[in-house]
Amino acid sequence: MKNFHLNTALLASLVILSFIAVGFAIGQEIFWLAAVLFFSGFALMSVGLRRKRKQQQTS
Repeated sequence: MKNFHLNTALLASLVILSFIAVGFAIGQEIFWLAAVLFFSGFALMSVGLRRKRKQQQTS
């Protein structure tokens, strides 16, 4: 557990919740919200991947 990164776990949780919310928005037929959540999920995922790449380069 010494390698557990709380910020990374929270970011991953936000990505997952964003994609779950996309499904909910589609179910409620709020397509504009589904599109916003879909793109925000990918934006959050890119932030996480960028952080991971930066961390691997410094190590």
